[in-house]
Amino acid sequence: MSSVGFWLAIWITFVGLSTATSAQVRVIDGDTLVIGEQTYRINGIDAPEHGQRCGDWACGKAATQAMGALSVSGPIVCHAISEDAFGRTIADCFVGEVNLGQWMVSSGFAWAFLKYSTQYAEDERRAQKRELGIWRGSFQPPWEYRKRRWATASQKAPDGCPIKGNISKNGRIYHAPWSPWYERTRISTAKGERWFCSEAEAIAAGWRAPHWY
Repeated sequence: MSSVGFWLAIWITFVGLSTATSAQVRVIDGDTLVIGEQTYRINGIDAPEHGQRCGDWACGKAATQAMGALSVSGPIVCHAISEDAFGRTIADCFVGEVNLGQWMVSSGFAWAFLKYSTQYAEDERRAQKRELGIWRGSFQPPWEYRKRRWATASQKAPDGCPIKGNISKNGRIYHAPWSPWYERTRISTAKGERWFCSEAEAIAAGWRAPHWY
């Protein structure tokens, strides 16, 4: 399927959903949303990072766009399960009857995060068999991508703390090594910008992850 046909198929799917929108929703990436002041990590999935590529395909951007389209297709309801080390709420989230996690995995925009849940294992097998999204070519699982980027950036960062805490007109935003803006971001400690050793540390200090939608 061509890229035009691929996104047209997605658009047709979304047209069938509610057209109501939520101004409170912000999309961090294909598996993380901010609703109001609360950050939700979608349970049971791991989507490619926004700046990640799968071969010649910008799979991370596509996953973020897919979640962005879902997020404006109707009111989102999230059912909290637990909280992770970053203070994010692990949750099953829905737009009407559509389970966001299941939709992302079954459409090839995310992996079933089997390390933590087998909830979408069968959806992943079906997507892989149909060669949808990430399964149509070469890829690196996001947990391996993050680990590799972190290891490389840590070698160059002060005290081995590679997260960049940037201050801009959009506020205090931190960039992890897998952010597409990471390499072009310069830190000026004179302006109050700083380095962090973990996302949890950055969040606790008042910085936030970048929103794409």
